[in-house]
Amino acid sequence: MLKKLFIQNYAIIDEIEIEFSQKLNIITGETGAGKSILMGALSLILGDRVDTSVLQSRDKKCFVEGIFAIGEKKGVKAFLREQDLDVEEELVIRREIGSNGKSRAFVNDTPVNLEQLRRLSSMLVDLHRQFDTLELGESDFQRQVLDALAGHADVLQQYQAAYQQWQQAQQALTTLLQQKDQFTKEYDYNKFLFDELQEAGLKENELEDADAALRLLSNAEGIKTALSKVGYELSEGEAPLVQQLKTLSNQLSAFTDHHTALPALVQRLVSAQIELQDIADEVERINDQVQYDPQKIEQLNDRISIGYKLLKKHGVHTTHELLAIKDDLEQKLQAVLNIDEAIQSREKAVQQLLQKATDLAAKLTANRVKQVKPLQDKVNKLLAQVGMPNARLQVAVSPLANLQVTGIDDIEFLFDANKSNRYEPIRKVASGGELSRLMLCIKSLVAQSLDLPTLIFDEIDTGISGEAARQVGVIMKDLARQRQVFSITHQPQIAGKADAHYYVHKESKGSAIKTNIRLLSQDERITAIAKMLSGEKPTAAALENAREMVMN
Repeated sequence: MLKKLFIQNYAIIDEIEIEFSQKLNIITGETGAGKSILMGALSLILGDRVDTSVLQSRDKKCFVEGIFAIGEKKGVKAFLREQDLDVEEELVIRREIGSNGKSRAFVNDTPVNLEQLRRLSSMLVDLHRQFDTLELGESDFQRQVLDALAGHADVLQQYQAAYQQWQQAQQALTTLLQQKDQFTKEYDYNKFLFDELQEAGLKENELEDADAALRLLSNAEGIKTALSKVGYELSEGEAPLVQQLKTLSNQLSAFTDHHTALPALVQRLVSAQIELQDIADEVERINDQVQYDPQKIEQLNDRISIGYKLLKKHGVHTTHELLAIKDDLEQKLQAVLNIDEAIQSREKAVQQLLQKATDLAAKLTANRVKQVKPLQDKVNKLLAQVGMPNARLQVAVSPLANLQVTGIDDIEFLFDANKSNRYEPIRKVASGGELSRLMLCIKSLVAQSLDLPTLIFDEIDTGISGEAARQVGVIMKDLARQRQVFSITHQPQIAGKADAHYYVHKESKGSAIKTNIRLLSQDERITAIAKMLSGEKPTAAALENAREMVMN
């Protein structure tokens, strides 16, 4: 609710600071006293654009500040968190307009842009002015009215959860179908690449092993010649090295008892002899294994040629990388085969979720349709009470082509102001005053079910008086039991229902005329209402009538 409003240097307002009641606040005053100026200043902190002509004094800035108690308004707190704004029990909204016409807006001392200000203020204040395009003509509000009367918040929540799941499943299905299209386009090429690798039949490290074997075979004759020469010198020559070492060790062995160092030398010679003999045996074995094989060389060259072409084609360097590409291609080919099964499974899930959402949407529709006639009857009855006996509201609920996040219903409030039986959308045919009173009637019916913001009705009483005006006051009074309500009025019957009555007036300050506002005491209220009844000099009867209005 709006707790306090401070205005400085706006139009003919010098400086005003006023605190408001949390229930029904009535603002009255003579025509031209500045009530509309007050609303204009308030509209600045609600996000309206600036008109520099409102700057009273060009040498100082215009300043409008509203202090709001946000209470348990979850939507407001969520918005503040979303926008990284401080969440406190009191919300201070300030708008400053410099002498150059540039404006700045602040929420809890944090700068915000006009779009943020409008979104936030729409959750705090609902301002109904003559000739405004009101939310009453908006489909979201019209649906919210039926939902509030139906009291099916749990069903709506279930539906929206099912709708969200269906949307997500539908998106997943679309992604799968797109993948299938892509897979199908790539399938033939991937199949060709896979078949080529499959036909090559490469084994792990085959190309590296083949390259090593080819080098061996290509140098087989030189290797055998070298091995034969080494083997000959070690074991078969005129003076084989192995035999020479044996002879040398035998010669030293004869003197081992005569010199302490000789046994060790002899042992080393024996070890060298054994090692050389082992080397000679290994040389012979390797020599027997190395064979020049032209046919094998040709086979290896063919395999390496195939392998190197594949390495170059795929831009890799090892057999392992080629085999990894083959495995990846195989998975892609298998995915093409599996994706149809995945699509069928997803389609089944989508259909089940769609059916669930459709069933819940049907419940929403049934509940909404049940509320149509009671809503029409109650609103039409209230319209007669507030001075619109010929006006009729008709609620049309028709199916949409597809499910939406709120259901499958297109809801339209239609209006006939003159019993013409020609119902048109409210936004096209209702005047400003009719819209305000119609909104008052509807909101009074859903006040307990909807989390309505502070309601401000600017001259809702245009064109009514007497009993109709009294009924408007009664409805406002009842509405104000649930939330804060403001009404700018010329009707004493409405003013008499106030919890707090504020009087807007002009006063002279030096050579200038200024607008001011003050909270009236009970006696001042009686006098003000009496003047509204009978003129500037109220009669005793008018004063008595005013007293009765205030006391009752």
